[in-house]
Amino acid sequence: MKLSIVILCWNDKKVIGDCLGSIYAQAQEFDIEVIVSDNGSTDGSIEFIHQAYPNAQVLQNGKNLGFAQGNNVGINRSTGEYVLILNPDTILHSHALENLAACADRHPEAGAFGCRVLNPDGSFQNPARPFPTIWRSWIAALYLRPLAYFSDVFISDIYTGWDGLTERVIDWQSGCCVMFRRDVLRALGGFDNQFFYHYEEVDLCLRTWKAGHSIVYTPDAVITHLGGQSVNRFPVRFELEKCRSRYRYFYKHFGSEGARKSRLTNLAWFRVRQLGWRLKGLCSRSEGLESRLEMYRRMAQWNKHIDPARFVQQGEEPKAMEELVSQQS
Repeated sequence: MKLSIVILCWNDKKVIGDCLGSIYAQAQEFDIEVIVSDNGSTDGSIEFIHQAYPNAQVLQNGKNLGFAQGNNVGINRSTGEYVLILNPDTILHSHALENLAACADRHPEAGAFGCRVLNPDGSFQNPARPFPTIWRSWIAALYLRPLAYFSDVFISDIYTGWDGLTERVIDWQSGCCVMFRRDVLRALGGFDNQFFYHYEEVDLCLRTWKAGHSIVYTPDAVITHLGGQSVNRFPVRFELEKCRSRYRYFYKHFGSEGARKSRLTNLAWFRVRQLGWRLKGLCSRSEGLESRLEMYRRMAQWNKHIDPARFVQQGEEPKAMEELVSQQS
């Protein structure tokens, strides 16, 4: 088997049909297997897949295991030389699978591979990024990214000035579409299950590099990522999960001090954006703007009251904030 495609599904019936259709349209190019790991969908996703795409393997987890653990279920079932982690809200362009596999065949030194990801309007989504550090987090939080045009010292959370049209070595690739050699995945144990949502692919890519394997991006394989089909349902909840995962990542790779320093960059991120959108609101108000401001307020308060190291070590979160973060917007 050349390629295993693992798709994590959680109530994604509205989008997963187009994703699977774009995959099977390319199935004649080489051997593939499609594995859908379902995190307890209740919208008829499982029944739809069984009926419309009977060749796809559906693994029913029975509950929402999160991104890392849910994908690991599919990874453990995979048999392909390469394993492609793919979001259900993606559509593959022509020859995307063939070109991605060809890139991997050309680069035996690499352990993982990224591709060009577009927004629905055709703009570049910046799926390939530098690894996060405290310094880079400050640059991004304070909107200082343009300084990277003058010096690489100011590279932050994107490769400033790069449009994704050239092949290059990258730090990490977005989990919406990233491919690994299966033997590398198995050796690393797949994703780290402590990451429920966000940073799981960053962590796995960093471990891939530490194991001596580079990560190569190719512009020849292209997908469209609709983006946030599940996330948009509960924005505060998912922003909270991102912050939790961020603290776990910095604690894992930078220790207690790194986790506590990342709290300051989180606060700066939310406060600066809160201020900016408040100023924008002086000209015009809307429900969307109010919702965004409320999310920034809640997340700034949560980050203000948490001890990141104690959270990672003991799971301790500020009790006074439980009602704040449990509200959905």
